[in-house]
Amino acid sequence: MKSVAFHNLGCKVNGYEMDFMQQKLQEKGYSIVPFGGKADIYIVNTCTVTNIADRKSRQMLHRARKMNPDAVVVAVGCYVQTGSEKALMDAGIDLAIGNNKKKDLIPILEEYLAKKEEAENSASAYEDKTLGGKTIIDINHTDEYESMQITHTAEHTRAFIKIQDGCNQFCSYCIIPYARGRNRSRSMAEVLKEINSLVENGYREVVLTGIHLSSYGVEKGNDFTSGKLLQLIQEVQKIQGIDRIRLGSLEPRIISEEFVKGIAKCSRLCPHFHLSLQSGCDSVLKRMNRKYLTEEYYEKVCILRKYFDHPAITTDVIVGFPGETEEEFEATKEFLQKTGFYEMHIFKYSRRKGTPAAVMEDQIPEDIKTLRSNELLQLEKEMSGKYREAFLHKTVEVLFEEKKVVNGKNCQIGYTKEYIRAAFETDENLSGQVISGKLTQLADSDILLFTP
Repeated sequence: MKSVAFHNLGCKVNGYEMDFMQQKLQEKGYSIVPFGGKADIYIVNTCTVTNIADRKSRQMLHRARKMNPDAVVVAVGCYVQTGSEKALMDAGIDLAIGNNKKKDLIPILEEYLAKKEEAENSASAYEDKTLGGKTIIDINHTDEYESMQITHTAEHTRAFIKIQDGCNQFCSYCIIPYARGRNRSRSMAEVLKEINSLVENGYREVVLTGIHLSSYGVEKGNDFTSGKLLQLIQEVQKIQGIDRIRLGSLEPRIISEEFVKGIAKCSRLCPHFHLSLQSGCDSVLKRMNRKYLTEEYYEKVCILRKYFDHPAITTDVIVGFPGETEEEFEATKEFLQKTGFYEMHIFKYSRRKGTPAAVMEDQIPEDIKTLRSNELLQLEKEMSGKYREAFLHKTVEVLFEEKKVVNGKNCQIGYTKEYIRAAFETDENLSGQVISGKLTQLADSDILLFTP
């Protein structure tokens, strides 16, 4: 059977979908090999969140072609969905498969392989990359949730579970609603069935994720509410064998007294919340078409801290959004200091063709973006260190995942419920075990030493 090499770009949802495609090919008898070597088939799961992501997607596809000119090169995912004409015209790509069609990878691929073999046997060229137009649908006019189910992932102890797809928010800088379509949710029964199968295969932690997770269970045309997501969390809590439940990125507006009071009663839910912010300045948030202001965001953080003891709150921040003045940047910096995050992902604004922000006036020069980014990265380092130090000499539970050499010593590495990275000096394999102990000292900038 033919060998297949995968390369994944982008988000955790993409990672989940790649795990699914790989699992299905393995079940069919295909041999999965590393991407860096020769393979019969290369599959690149692409990303389009920025122009840079588009470029990286093209680079990986062309790299695959160079590694084996005779291979079948398959581009799947978001880059294909938003740039289908370019993808279909690219001589380096044999097959282009858009979103909501990844579940059909095997029949599409095998139809192509059969026609290619037939053409080669008849000494004629085969260049029909669309296979009758079946590979790319109009993603913005489908209500179908693409059904997928996995039994194992690339992770050893933690499994990412895709429960939602699409986005109805249309932030002015974001192309994802055009790449992923409108909000669609997976049935609760399917989610619970998948988690039960993962538990049987030894997974101890699940991460519920989606393109816009807070919209899980929201009916077409309605704004999101927390009811369905809360209900799902409560049902996952009942599954025996799951030690931890984590949530992917949340929309701040889903945080309410009712929602947080409900999840606080779920003992297995990790007090680790990623609340996307993007800017700490109200005027910038309005230009971004975010649906909240900083005062509301801060209220949501306070609700989380009311019901959880020192929760880990992380966020995303974009610097250098079009028109961002020094005063607006300083307002953002002050708000970040006031809120006090555990970790922040800092991004320099990148123009994405096809979005309203790409044609806004007063685009910020790259050197100014870099200066602002560096300032916030330094602030992030300080806040992150302060948060970790607050856990020194406290009793915590660590779920161990892998071995690693830390300061020249063999260690097992794991995470607390707050996602603090911990290292325990031992030669024993503790992967998959939850052990209680204390964090004793900083091993380096982001690892604390652990003693049972």
